Amino acid sequence: MSNNTIKQIPNLDEIGIINAKIKYQLSADELHQKTLALGQGVESASGALVINTGTFSGRSPKDRFIVKDAITENEVWWGDVNIPFDPNDFDALYKKLTAYLSNKEIYVRDGYVCAEPKYRLNVRVITETPWANLFCHNMFLRLKEEELEHFESDWTVICAPSFLADPKTDKTRQGNFAILNFSRKIAMIGGTGYTGEMKKGIFSALNFMLPVNEEILSMHCSANVGADNETAIFFGLSGTGKTTLSADPKRKLIGDDEHGWTKENTVFNFEGGCYAKVVHLSEENEPDIFRAVRKGALVENVVFKKGTNEIDYSDISISPNTRVSYPIEHIDNIQPGLIGRNPKNIFFLTADSFGILPPIARLTPGQAAYHFISGYTAKIAGTEAGITEPQPNFSACFGAPFMPLHPTRYAEMLSQKIKEDDATVWLINTGWTGGAYGTGNRMKLKYTRAMIDAALNGELNQVEYQNHAVFGIAIPQSCPNVPSEILNPKNTWSDKELYDVKAVELARKFQANFEDFADYANAEILAGAPKI
Repeated sequence: MSNNTIKQIPNLDEIGIINAKIKYQLSADELHQKTLALGQGVESASGALVINTGTFSGRSPKDRFIVKDAITENEVWWGDVNIPFDPNDFDALYKKLTAYLSNKEIYVRDGYVCAEPKYRLNVRVITETPWANLFCHNMFLRLKEEELEHFESDWTVICAPSFLADPKTDKTRQGNFAILNFSRKIAMIGGTGYTGEMKKGIFSALNFMLPVNEEILSMHCSANVGADNETAIFFGLSGTGKTTLSADPKRKLIGDDEHGWTKENTVFNFEGGCYAKVVHLSEENEPDIFRAVRKGALVENVVFKKGTNEIDYSDISISPNTRVSYPIEHIDNIQPGLIGRNPKNIFFLTADSFGILPPIARLTPGQAAYHFISGYTAKIAGTEAGITEPQPNFSACFGAPFMPLHPTRYAEMLSQKIKEDDATVWLINTGWTGGAYGTGNRMKLKYTRAMIDAALNGELNQVEYQNHAVFGIAIPQSCPNVPSEILNPKNTWSDKELYDVKAVELARKFQANFEDFADYANAEILAGAPKI
Protein backbone atom coordinates (compact mmCIF):
# COMPACT_ATOMS: atom_id res chain seq x y z
CA MET A 1 0.00 0.00 0.00
CA SER A 2 1.61 3.22 -1.07
CA ASN A 3 1.90 6.27 1.16
CA ASN A 4 0.21 8.31 -1.58
CA THR A 5 -3.02 6.32 -1.42
CA ILE A 6 -3.74 7.16 2.21
CA LYS A 7 -6.11 10.10 2.55
CA GLN A 8 -5.27 11.21 6.05
CA ILE A 9 -1.99 11.00 7.94
CA PRO A 10 -2.65 10.67 11.68
CA ASN A 11 -2.02 13.64 13.94
CA LEU A 12 0.37 12.62 16.74
CA ASP A 13 0.30 15.98 18.53
CA GLU A 14 -2.29 14.66 20.96
CA ILE A 15 0.10 11.93 22.15
CA GLY A 16 3.01 14.35 22.51
CA ILE A 17 4.90 13.86 19.24
CA ILE A 18 4.97 17.32 17.66
CA ASN A 19 5.79 18.36 14.09
CA ALA A 20 7.12 14.95 13.10
CA LYS A 21 7.60 14.10 9.44
CA ILE A 22 5.32 11.07 9.37
CA LYS A 23 5.75 8.27 6.87
CA TYR A 24 2.37 6.57 7.22
CA GLN A 25 1.43 3.04 6.25
CA LEU A 26 4.29 2.52 3.81
CA SER A 27 4.22 -0.71 1.86
CA ALA A 28 6.72 -3.48 2.57
CA ASP A 29 8.61 -2.57 -0.60
CA GLU A 30 8.72 1.12 0.31
CA LEU A 31 10.09 0.30 3.77
CA HIS A 32 12.60 -2.08 2.20
CA GLN A 33 13.82 0.59 -0.22
CA LYS A 34 13.89 3.29 2.47
CA THR A 35 16.09 1.09 4.67
CA LEU A 36 18.51 0.56 1.78
CA ALA A 37 18.56 4.29 0.96
CA LEU A 38 19.42 5.14 4.58
CA GLY A 39 22.21 2.58 4.61
CA GLN A 40 20.53 0.67 7.43
CA GLY A 41 20.24 -2.66 5.59
CA VAL A 42 21.38 -4.77 2.65
CA GLU A 43 19.36 -6.90 0.24
CA SER A 44 20.22 -10.60 0.27
CA ALA A 45 20.50 -12.84 -2.77
CA SER A 46 16.98 -14.14 -2.11
CA GLY A 47 15.55 -10.59 -2.04
CA ALA A 48 15.04 -10.40 1.74
CA LEU A 49 16.18 -7.32 3.67
CA VAL A 50 19.07 -7.99 6.07
CA ILE A 51 19.64 -5.67 9.03
CA ASN A 52 21.69 -5.57 12.22
CA THR A 53 19.72 -4.78 15.38
CA GLY A 54 22.75 -3.27 17.11
CA THR A 55 23.77 -3.80 20.72
CA PHE A 56 20.79 -6.03 21.44
CA SER A 57 20.14 -9.13 19.33
CA GLY A 58 17.61 -10.50 21.81
CA ARG A 59 15.27 -9.41 24.55
CA SER A 60 16.57 -7.89 27.78
CA PRO A 61 14.30 -9.44 30.45
CA LYS A 62 15.75 -7.43 33.35
CA ASP A 63 14.78 -4.23 31.57
CA ARG A 64 11.12 -5.13 31.01
CA PHE A 65 8.68 -3.38 33.31
CA ILE A 66 4.93 -3.16 33.97
CA VAL A 67 3.41 -0.03 35.42
CA LYS A 68 1.95 -0.86 38.82
CA ASP A 69 -1.43 0.84 39.07
CA ALA A 70 -5.06 0.15 39.96
CA ILE A 71 -5.45 -2.27 37.03
CA THR A 72 -2.34 -4.34 37.64
CA GLU A 73 -1.54 -4.06 41.34
CA ASN A 74 -3.58 -7.06 42.53
CA GLU A 75 -3.50 -9.14 39.33
CA VAL A 76 0.12 -9.23 38.14
CA TRP A 77 2.56 -11.76 39.60
CA TRP A 78 5.24 -9.26 40.61
CA GLY A 79 8.87 -10.30 40.86
CA ASP A 80 11.95 -10.80 38.71
CA VAL A 81 9.83 -11.44 35.61
CA ASN A 82 7.21 -8.74 36.06
CA ILE A 83 9.11 -5.78 37.48
CA PRO A 84 6.95 -2.90 38.77
CA PHE A 85 7.36 0.64 37.44
CA ASP A 86 5.90 3.76 39.00
CA PRO A 87 3.16 5.54 36.96
CA ASN A 88 4.71 8.96 37.54
CA ASP A 89 8.11 7.73 36.38
CA PHE A 90 6.46 6.32 33.27
CA ASP A 91 4.78 9.63 32.50
CA ALA A 92 8.06 11.51 32.86
CA LEU A 93 9.99 9.08 30.65
CA TYR A 94 7.18 9.05 28.08
CA LYS A 95 7.33 12.84 27.88
CA LYS A 96 11.07 12.71 27.21
CA LEU A 97 10.69 9.99 24.56
CA THR A 98 7.92 11.77 22.66
CA ALA A 99 9.89 15.03 22.77
CA TYR A 100 12.84 13.12 21.32
CA LEU A 101 10.73 11.86 18.40
CA SER A 102 9.20 15.28 17.73
CA ASN A 103 10.47 17.09 14.62
CA LYS A 104 11.99 13.84 13.31
CA GLU A 105 11.12 11.59 10.38
CA ILE A 106 9.25 8.64 11.87
CA TYR A 107 7.23 5.70 10.60
CA VAL A 108 3.65 5.04 11.65
CA ARG A 109 1.69 1.88 10.95
CA ASP A 110 -1.86 0.88 11.89
CA GLY A 111 -2.76 -2.77 12.23
CA TYR A 112 -4.35 -5.17 14.66
CA VAL A 113 -3.86 -8.37 16.62
CA CYS A 114 -6.18 -11.32 17.29
CA ALA A 115 -7.55 -13.02 14.16
CA GLU A 116 -10.84 -13.84 15.92
CA PRO A 117 -12.96 -10.75 15.05
CA LYS A 118 -14.74 -10.78 18.40
CA TYR A 119 -11.45 -10.17 20.23
CA ARG A 120 -9.66 -7.92 17.74
CA LEU A 121 -7.35 -5.27 19.21
CA ASN A 122 -6.27 -2.31 17.06
CA VAL A 123 -2.62 -1.31 17.40
CA ARG A 124 -0.78 1.80 16.21
CA VAL A 125 2.99 1.39 15.90
CA ILE A 126 5.38 4.36 15.86
CA THR A 127 8.96 3.49 14.98
CA GLU A 128 12.18 5.44 14.57
CA THR A 129 13.45 3.20 11.75
CA PRO A 130 11.79 1.91 8.57
CA TRP A 131 12.94 -1.67 9.14
CA ALA A 132 11.28 -1.80 12.55
CA ASN A 133 8.09 -0.70 10.81
CA LEU A 134 8.57 -3.47 8.25
CA PHE A 135 8.82 -5.93 11.12
CA CYS A 136 5.42 -4.77 12.40
CA HIS A 137 3.97 -4.91 8.88
CA ASN A 138 5.01 -8.55 8.81
CA MET A 139 4.07 -9.54 12.36
CA PHE A 140 0.79 -7.76 13.07
CA LEU A 141 -2.39 -8.42 11.15
CA ARG A 142 -2.73 -6.14 8.14
CA LEU A 143 -5.66 -3.81 7.54
CA LYS A 144 -7.48 -3.34 4.27
CA GLU A 145 -7.16 0.18 2.88
CA GLU A 146 -10.81 0.99 3.50
CA GLU A 147 -10.37 0.10 7.19
CA LEU A 148 -7.83 2.90 7.70
CA GLU A 149 -10.26 5.78 7.24
CA HIS A 150 -12.01 5.27 10.58
CA PHE A 151 -9.20 3.49 12.43
CA GLU A 152 -9.00 4.05 16.17
CA SER A 153 -6.14 2.46 18.05
CA ASP A 154 -6.70 0.47 21.24
CA TRP A 155 -2.98 0.26 22.03
CA THR A 156 0.08 2.21 20.93
CA VAL A 157 3.59 0.84 20.50
CA ILE A 158 6.45 3.37 20.42
CA CYS A 159 9.94 2.13 19.58
CA ALA A 160 13.03 4.38 19.48
CA PRO A 161 16.30 2.38 19.53
CA SER A 162 18.55 5.45 19.65
CA PHE A 163 16.78 7.00 22.67
CA LEU A 164 18.54 6.08 25.89
CA ALA A 165 17.06 6.56 29.34
CA ASP A 166 19.09 8.00 32.21
CA PRO A 167 18.80 5.32 34.91
CA LYS A 168 19.34 7.81 37.74
CA THR A 169 16.53 10.15 36.78
CA ASP A 170 14.28 7.81 34.78
CA LYS A 171 14.34 4.90 37.31
CA THR A 172 15.28 2.30 34.69
CA ARG A 173 18.05 -0.26 35.27
CA GLN A 174 20.11 0.97 32.32
CA GLY A 175 19.65 2.94 29.10
CA ASN A 176 17.36 0.45 27.38
CA PHE A 177 13.81 -0.33 28.51
CA ALA A 178 10.51 -1.94 27.51
CA ILE A 179 7.55 -0.79 29.62
CA LEU A 180 3.86 -1.74 29.51
CA ASN A 181 1.23 0.66 30.82
CA PHE A 182 -2.23 -0.93 30.98
CA SER A 183 -3.98 2.27 32.05
CA ARG A 184 -2.58 4.33 29.19
CA LYS A 185 -2.48 1.31 26.84
CA ILE A 186 1.05 2.01 25.70
CA ALA A 187 4.05 -0.24 25.07
CA MET A 188 7.12 2.01 25.24
CA ILE A 189 10.49 0.75 24.04
CA GLY A 190 13.79 2.60 23.93
CA GLY A 191 17.51 1.95 23.69
CA THR A 192 17.18 -1.39 21.87
CA GLY A 193 16.80 -2.22 18.20
CA TYR A 194 15.74 -5.81 18.80
CA THR A 195 12.42 -6.00 16.98
CA GLY A 196 11.07 -8.84 19.11
CA GLU A 197 10.52 -6.39 21.98
CA MET A 198 7.59 -4.90 20.04
CA LYS A 199 5.79 -8.15 19.35
CA LYS A 200 6.46 -9.50 22.83
CA GLY A 201 5.20 -6.27 24.36
CA ILE A 202 1.79 -6.66 22.74
CA PHE A 203 1.84 -10.41 23.44
CA SER A 204 2.43 -9.68 27.15
CA ALA A 205 -0.47 -7.23 27.13
CA LEU A 206 -2.77 -9.86 25.61
CA ASN A 207 -1.55 -12.42 28.16
CA PHE A 208 -2.98 -10.16 30.83
CA MET A 209 -6.15 -8.89 29.20
CA LEU A 210 -7.51 -12.04 27.55
CA PRO A 211 -7.48 -14.38 30.59
CA VAL A 212 -8.64 -11.66 32.99
CA ASN A 213 -11.31 -10.02 30.82
CA GLU A 214 -12.39 -12.69 28.31
CA GLU A 215 -11.68 -16.10 29.92
CA ILE A 216 -9.37 -16.88 26.99
CA LEU A 217 -6.26 -18.98 27.56
CA SER A 218 -3.40 -17.05 25.93
CA MET A 219 -0.56 -19.31 24.82
CA HIS A 220 3.05 -19.09 23.66
CA CYS A 221 2.61 -21.81 21.06
CA SER A 222 2.30 -22.66 17.39
CA ALA A 223 -0.78 -24.35 15.92
CA ASN A 224 -1.93 -26.08 12.76
CA VAL A 225 -4.97 -27.92 11.38
CA GLY A 226 -5.23 -31.32 9.71
CA ALA A 227 -7.55 -32.59 6.99
CA ASP A 228 -9.88 -33.81 9.77
CA ASN A 229 -10.25 -30.15 10.94
CA GLU A 230 -8.69 -31.05 14.29
CA THR A 231 -6.20 -28.55 15.67
CA ALA A 232 -2.78 -29.39 17.07
CA ILE A 233 -1.00 -27.04 19.50
CA PHE A 234 2.78 -26.92 19.96
CA PHE A 235 4.28 -25.34 23.09
CA GLY A 236 8.02 -24.83 23.34
CA LEU A 237 10.77 -22.38 24.12
CA SER A 238 13.16 -20.98 21.54
CA GLY A 239 15.20 -23.66 19.79
CA THR A 240 12.88 -26.58 20.55
CA GLY A 241 11.28 -26.75 17.08
CA LYS A 242 8.00 -24.94 17.68
CA THR A 243 8.10 -23.09 14.37
CA THR A 244 9.73 -25.91 12.40
CA LEU A 245 7.33 -28.66 13.49
CA SER A 246 4.17 -26.61 12.99
CA ALA A 247 5.21 -25.80 9.40
CA ASP A 248 3.98 -29.14 8.07
CA PRO A 249 3.11 -29.45 4.35
CA LYS A 250 0.38 -31.96 5.26
CA ARG A 251 -1.35 -29.52 7.59
CA LYS A 252 -2.53 -25.90 7.42
CA LEU A 253 -0.64 -23.43 9.59
CA ILE A 254 -2.64 -21.23 11.97
CA GLY A 255 0.45 -19.53 13.37
CA ASP A 256 3.90 -20.13 14.80
CA ASP A 257 4.07 -18.30 18.13
CA GLU A 258 1.08 -16.68 19.85
CA HIS A 259 -2.52 -17.91 20.13
CA GLY A 260 -5.68 -17.76 22.18
CA TRP A 261 -7.94 -20.71 23.09
CA THR A 262 -11.51 -19.47 23.53
CA LYS A 263 -14.58 -20.54 25.48
CA GLU A 264 -16.06 -21.49 22.11
CA ASN A 265 -13.21 -24.04 21.66
CA THR A 266 -11.49 -22.14 18.84
CA VAL A 267 -7.78 -21.43 18.59
CA PHE A 268 -6.85 -18.15 16.89
CA ASN A 269 -3.57 -16.53 15.91
CA PHE A 270 -2.67 -13.24 17.55
CA GLU A 271 -0.39 -12.31 14.67
CA GLY A 272 -0.16 -11.99 10.91
CA GLY A 273 3.35 -13.33 10.46
CA CYS A 274 6.13 -15.57 11.70
CA TYR A 275 9.35 -14.81 13.55
CA ALA A 276 11.57 -17.84 13.05
CA LYS A 277 15.08 -18.66 14.17
CA VAL A 278 17.34 -19.26 11.18
CA VAL A 279 20.40 -20.89 12.76
CA HIS A 280 21.42 -23.74 10.42
CA LEU A 281 18.33 -23.12 8.31
CA SER A 282 18.29 -25.37 5.23
CA GLU A 283 15.86 -26.10 2.44
CA GLU A 284 16.17 -29.82 3.15
CA ASN A 285 15.15 -29.67 6.82
CA GLU A 286 12.84 -26.64 6.86
CA PRO A 287 11.69 -26.01 3.29
CA ASP A 288 8.73 -23.77 4.15
CA ILE A 289 10.76 -21.38 6.28
CA PHE A 290 13.73 -21.44 3.88
CA ARG A 291 11.51 -20.42 0.96
CA ALA A 292 9.83 -17.71 3.07
CA VAL A 293 13.13 -15.79 3.23
CA ARG A 294 12.41 -13.70 0.16
CA LYS A 295 11.39 -10.15 -0.77
CA GLY A 296 9.27 -8.76 2.04
CA ALA A 297 11.05 -10.75 4.75
CA LEU A 298 13.32 -9.09 7.32
CA VAL A 299 16.40 -11.05 8.42
CA GLU A 300 18.29 -10.06 11.55
CA ASN A 301 21.96 -10.34 12.51
CA VAL A 302 23.09 -12.83 9.88
CA VAL A 303 26.35 -12.91 7.92
CA PHE A 304 26.81 -13.35 4.16
CA LYS A 305 29.02 -15.98 2.61
CA LYS A 306 32.32 -14.41 1.60
CA GLY A 307 32.10 -12.31 -1.53
CA THR A 308 28.34 -12.82 -1.95
CA ASN A 309 24.97 -11.65 -0.70
CA GLU A 310 23.97 -15.21 0.11
CA ILE A 311 23.15 -15.72 3.79
CA ASP A 312 25.40 -18.11 5.72
CA TYR A 313 22.92 -19.59 8.17
CA SER A 314 25.67 -21.48 10.00
CA ASP A 315 27.51 -18.28 10.97
CA ILE A 316 26.44 -17.01 14.39
CA SER A 317 29.34 -14.61 14.87
CA ILE A 318 26.95 -11.68 15.41
CA SER A 319 24.44 -13.61 17.51
CA PRO A 320 23.13 -17.16 18.02
CA ASN A 321 19.66 -15.59 17.90
CA THR A 322 19.54 -14.98 14.13
CA ARG A 323 15.94 -14.55 12.99
CA VAL A 324 13.60 -13.79 10.11
CA SER A 325 10.17 -12.16 10.16
CA TYR A 326 7.79 -12.62 7.24
CA PRO A 327 4.06 -12.33 6.55
CA ILE A 328 2.31 -15.63 7.13
CA GLU A 329 1.32 -15.57 3.45
CA HIS A 330 4.94 -16.47 2.67
CA ILE A 331 3.96 -19.96 3.85
CA ASP A 332 2.02 -21.80 1.14
CA ASN A 333 -0.32 -23.85 3.31
CA ILE A 334 -2.07 -21.58 5.83
CA GLN A 335 -5.42 -21.90 7.53
CA PRO A 336 -7.99 -19.42 6.13
CA GLY A 337 -8.77 -16.78 8.74
CA LEU A 338 -5.97 -18.11 10.99
CA ILE A 339 -8.55 -19.78 13.23
CA GLY A 340 -8.77 -23.49 14.10
CA ARG A 341 -11.31 -25.56 15.98
CA ASN A 342 -11.48 -28.72 18.04
CA PRO A 343 -7.95 -28.95 19.54
CA LYS A 344 -7.23 -32.65 20.09
CA ASN A 345 -3.45 -32.97 20.42
CA ILE A 346 -1.12 -30.77 22.44
CA PHE A 347 2.65 -31.12 22.20
CA PHE A 348 5.13 -29.87 24.79
CA LEU A 349 8.48 -29.51 23.01
CA THR A 350 11.79 -29.63 24.84
CA ALA A 351 15.38 -29.80 23.62
CA ASP A 352 16.76 -31.83 26.52
CA SER A 353 20.53 -31.53 26.15
CA PHE A 354 20.98 -33.91 29.10
CA GLY A 355 19.60 -36.75 26.94
CA ILE A 356 17.25 -38.02 29.67
CA LEU A 357 13.68 -37.43 28.46
CA PRO A 358 12.15 -39.78 25.87
CA PRO A 359 11.59 -38.54 22.29
CA ILE A 360 7.83 -38.92 22.84
CA ALA A 361 5.68 -39.64 25.88
CA ARG A 362 1.99 -39.33 26.76
CA LEU A 363 1.05 -37.25 29.81
CA THR A 364 -1.82 -37.45 32.26
CA PRO A 365 -3.69 -34.18 32.92
CA GLY A 366 -1.76 -33.76 36.18
CA GLN A 367 1.57 -34.39 34.47
CA ALA A 368 0.56 -32.00 31.71
CA ALA A 369 -0.12 -29.21 34.19
CA TYR A 370 3.14 -29.93 36.03
CA HIS A 371 5.23 -29.87 32.87
CA PHE A 372 3.36 -26.80 31.59
CA ILE A 373 4.20 -24.87 34.75
CA SER A 374 7.79 -26.16 34.58
CA GLY A 375 8.28 -25.20 30.91
CA TYR A 376 11.53 -27.12 30.59
CA THR A 377 14.23 -27.14 27.98
CA ALA A 378 18.04 -27.05 28.31
CA LYS A 379 20.68 -24.72 26.98
CA ILE A 380 23.75 -26.22 25.36
CA ALA A 381 27.36 -25.19 25.78
CA GLY A 382 28.40 -22.21 23.71
CA THR A 383 24.97 -20.64 23.15
CA GLU A 384 25.55 -18.04 25.86
CA ALA A 385 28.63 -16.60 27.48
CA GLY A 386 29.76 -18.70 30.43
CA ILE A 387 27.81 -21.84 29.55
CA THR A 388 30.28 -24.71 29.18
CA GLU A 389 27.93 -27.64 29.84
CA PRO A 390 24.18 -28.29 29.51
CA GLN A 391 22.06 -26.05 31.73
CA PRO A 392 18.37 -26.54 32.56
CA ASN A 393 16.13 -23.72 31.42
CA PHE A 394 12.73 -23.58 33.09
CA SER A 395 10.26 -20.98 31.81
CA ALA A 396 6.77 -21.26 33.27
CA CYS A 397 4.03 -21.88 30.69
CA PHE A 398 6.78 -22.09 28.06
CA GLY A 399 6.88 -18.31 28.06
CA ALA A 400 7.45 -16.87 31.56
CA PRO A 401 8.90 -13.53 30.34
CA PHE A 402 5.57 -12.73 28.67
CA MET A 403 3.16 -13.96 31.36
CA PRO A 404 1.98 -11.20 33.73
CA LEU A 405 -0.29 -13.51 35.77
CA HIS A 406 0.77 -16.29 38.13
CA PRO A 407 1.64 -19.42 36.09
CA THR A 408 -0.88 -21.59 37.91
CA ARG A 409 -3.71 -19.43 36.53
CA TYR A 410 -2.71 -20.35 32.97
CA ALA A 411 -2.05 -23.97 33.98
CA GLU A 412 -5.47 -24.41 35.57
CA MET A 413 -7.14 -22.95 32.46
CA LEU A 414 -5.16 -25.36 30.27
CA SER A 415 -5.96 -28.35 32.48
CA GLN A 416 -9.67 -27.51 32.38
CA LYS A 417 -9.64 -27.23 28.59
CA ILE A 418 -7.76 -30.54 28.20
CA LYS A 419 -10.47 -32.30 30.19
CA GLU A 420 -13.44 -30.49 28.63
CA ASP A 421 -12.24 -31.08 25.07
CA ASP A 422 -10.73 -34.54 25.63
CA ALA A 423 -7.33 -33.52 24.29
CA THR A 424 -4.19 -35.66 24.53
CA VAL A 425 -0.94 -34.10 25.71
CA TRP A 426 2.44 -35.34 24.50
CA LEU A 427 5.95 -34.51 25.66
CA ILE A 428 8.35 -34.38 22.70
CA ASN A 429 12.13 -34.27 23.24
CA THR A 430 13.77 -32.77 20.15
CA GLY A 431 17.10 -32.71 22.00
CA TRP A 432 19.71 -35.35 22.68
CA THR A 433 19.71 -39.13 22.71
CA GLY A 434 22.46 -41.63 23.55
CA GLY A 435 23.96 -39.27 26.12
CA ALA A 436 24.15 -35.60 26.94
CA TYR A 437 25.29 -32.88 24.56
CA GLY A 438 28.91 -33.61 23.62
CA THR A 439 28.44 -37.39 23.95
CA GLY A 440 25.08 -38.21 22.41
CA ASN A 441 23.45 -37.01 19.20
CA ARG A 442 20.54 -34.70 18.47
CA MET A 443 17.29 -36.51 17.71
CA LYS A 444 16.79 -36.70 13.95
CA LEU A 445 14.10 -34.33 12.71
CA LYS A 446 12.61 -37.04 10.48
CA TYR A 447 12.02 -39.24 13.55
CA THR A 448 10.42 -36.38 15.50
CA ARG A 449 8.11 -35.65 12.57
CA ALA A 450 7.20 -39.36 12.31
CA MET A 451 6.33 -39.50 16.02
CA ILE A 452 4.16 -36.40 15.81
CA ASP A 453 2.46 -37.78 12.67
CA ALA A 454 1.72 -41.04 14.50
CA ALA A 455 0.23 -39.16 17.46
CA LEU A 456 -1.94 -37.00 15.18
CA ASN A 457 -3.10 -39.98 13.12
CA GLY A 458 -4.13 -41.99 16.18
CA GLU A 459 -1.51 -44.66 15.46
CA LEU A 460 -0.20 -44.47 19.04
CA ASN A 461 -3.59 -45.20 20.58
CA GLN A 462 -3.25 -48.98 20.34
CA VAL A 463 0.45 -49.53 21.10
CA GLU A 464 1.93 -50.72 24.39
CA TYR A 465 3.24 -48.12 26.84
CA GLN A 466 5.75 -48.26 29.67
CA ASN A 467 6.10 -45.61 32.37
CA HIS A 468 9.45 -43.91 32.81
CA ALA A 469 11.05 -45.08 36.07
CA VAL A 470 11.67 -41.55 37.36
CA PHE A 471 9.38 -39.15 35.49
CA GLY A 472 6.39 -41.52 35.34
CA ILE A 473 5.41 -40.44 31.84
CA ALA A 474 4.08 -43.09 29.43
CA ILE A 475 6.54 -44.09 26.69
CA PRO A 476 5.18 -45.88 23.59
CA GLN A 477 7.11 -49.07 22.90
CA SER A 478 6.67 -48.83 19.14
CA CYS A 479 5.97 -46.12 16.58
CA PRO A 480 5.63 -46.29 12.79
CA ASN A 481 8.77 -45.22 10.89
CA VAL A 482 10.81 -44.86 14.08
CA PRO A 483 13.40 -47.41 15.36
CA SER A 484 11.95 -48.89 18.55
CA GLU A 485 15.32 -48.84 20.32
CA ILE A 486 15.38 -45.02 20.45
CA LEU A 487 11.95 -44.66 22.12
CA ASN A 488 13.29 -45.54 25.58
CA PRO A 489 16.18 -43.12 26.19
CA LYS A 490 17.98 -45.45 28.62
CA ASN A 491 18.41 -47.98 25.82
CA THR A 492 20.41 -45.44 23.81
CA TRP A 493 23.01 -44.87 26.54
CA SER A 494 26.07 -47.16 26.59
CA ASP A 495 26.35 -46.65 30.36
CA LYS A 496 22.90 -47.56 31.73
CA GLU A 497 23.85 -46.89 35.36
CA LEU A 498 25.04 -43.41 34.48
CA TYR A 499 21.69 -42.76 32.77
CA ASP A 500 19.87 -43.64 35.99
CA VAL A 501 22.08 -41.30 37.99
CA LYS A 502 21.59 -38.44 35.53
CA ALA A 503 17.82 -39.03 35.36
CA VAL A 504 17.58 -38.54 39.12
CA GLU A 505 19.76 -35.42 38.89
CA LEU A 506 17.44 -33.92 36.29
CA ALA A 507 14.37 -34.86 38.33
CA ARG A 508 15.85 -33.02 41.32
CA LYS A 509 16.29 -29.94 39.13
CA PHE A 510 12.58 -30.16 38.23
CA GLN A 511 11.66 -30.44 41.89
CA ALA A 512 13.86 -27.52 42.92
CA ASN A 513 12.37 -25.32 40.20
CA PHE A 514 8.80 -26.24 41.21
CA GLU A 515 9.29 -25.13 44.81
CA ASP A 516 8.27 -21.62 43.75
CA PHE A 517 4.89 -22.93 42.57
CA ALA A 518 4.12 -25.80 44.93
CA ASP A 519 2.07 -23.71 47.38
CA TYR A 520 -0.26 -22.65 44.55
CA ALA A 521 -0.62 -26.08 42.90
CA ASN A 522 -3.46 -28.52 43.59
CA ALA A 523 -3.02 -32.21 44.44
CA GLU A 524 -3.44 -33.38 40.84
CA ILE A 525 -0.65 -31.10 39.62
CA LEU A 526 1.66 -32.14 42.47
CA ALA A 527 1.04 -35.80 41.61
CA GLY A 528 2.45 -35.13 38.15
CA ALA A 529 5.94 -34.50 39.53
CA PRO A 530 8.83 -36.97 38.97
CA LYS A 531 9.33 -39.56 41.70
CA ILE A 532 12.72 -40.02 43.33
